[in-house]
Amino acid sequence: MDLFTALAATPTPSPSPAAGGGFDLLGTILWPLKWLVELVLVAWHWLFSAIGLPPADGLTWVLSIIGLVIVVRSAMIPLFVRQIKSQRKMMEIAPELRKVQEKYKGKRDQLSREAMSRETMALYKKHGTTPVSSCLPLLVQMPVFFALYSVLNDVAKHAVAGIGGVGLLNAELTQEFYNAKLFGVASLHETLIQAFQTGNTPAIIILITLVVLMIASQFFTQLQIISKNLSPEAKTGQAYQMQRIMLFILPLGFIFSGVFFPLGVVIYWFISNLWTMGQQFLVIREMPTPGSEAAKEREERLARKGKAIDASGKVVPMEKYLAEQQRLYEEAERAKAAAPKRQQPVSKQRAKKQSQKGQPGGSAGGTNASGQAGGSGTAS
Repeated sequence: MDLFTALAATPTPSPSPAAGGGFDLLGTILWPLKWLVELVLVAWHWLFSAIGLPPADGLTWVLSIIGLVIVVRSAMIPLFVRQIKSQRKMMEIAPELRKVQEKYKGKRDQLSREAMSRETMALYKKHGTTPVSSCLPLLVQMPVFFALYSVLNDVAKHAVAGIGGVGLLNAELTQEFYNAKLFGVASLHETLIQAFQTGNTPAIIILITLVVLMIASQFFTQLQIISKNLSPEAKTGQAYQMQRIMLFILPLGFIFSGVFFPLGVVIYWFISNLWTMGQQFLVIREMPTPGSEAAKEREERLARKGKAIDASGKVVPMEKYLAEQQRLYEEAERAKAAAPKRQQPVSKQRAKKQSQKGQPGGSAGGTNASGQAGGSGTAS
């Protein structure tokens, strides 16, 4: 079927009411996202079918899910760049945040807590960042993930009822998706629990393997951040300790997803993890946090190529970098020479003596014990 014909022919139903007859808030929120998910899935499926892949084959639908990952993650690249900038700013203000925390350490009264909160928010506002900014890509991706889960979870009941989804995933494509199997053994709507219940050993092996790979990719992605892309100062704060704890806690969530999520969703999440891992690797390699181990490794790589990073953060030839360093050194020396000399503090008694020495008839013509002028000659 031609994609544009499908676009014109497929009805677009409105969100259905809840099973109990009330208002389904979650269904209403996810409805447009489910429509978009179906649009992307069907578009990729049409493309792969057009180049010769079997439309009903499980691999065709798996590639369509991978295409969905590419579309979603590409759309989130601007958010990812913002996340990186926010993380850098959070690292920069970490010492100031620790000062605020130490200032109110041990103070449990309401006024102290409010004052600490105000000063913390003022720091965030001053530097244009918040802790939530570093979570934006994940927060934006979660609704898409739930929409995909809902689409795949509905495939089985829609196929049995002979109906389609909310958009382009019509009844025919829904039935085709339902019958499709990865490697001919594992249905994309099948969960690990269902595979155990039906004794589908190949599907169990596939799902467990994917879960293990999901956990490994998530662990490696987080590990490379806290091991290579943090400055020494950032490794001394409480946030660093939390990151180390989350390094081992986050993978537990993927064990849950591997048990209860359909194979199609598990594939989506694993491919998304691979995207994150590759994206993070490139960022750490090419835009590392200043002062981190990754930054030192980058400087060494550039030095071997005869290049360095100038004061503005640009990669320049080593000759230009050395000339800039020499210029900055000379400017610092001139500023140091032009700066007023620091006057050595003196005691009151010494200051009084210096004042007396500066008066006419002072040290050379001072007074003797009898109050007469003392000089080198005799009194007349």
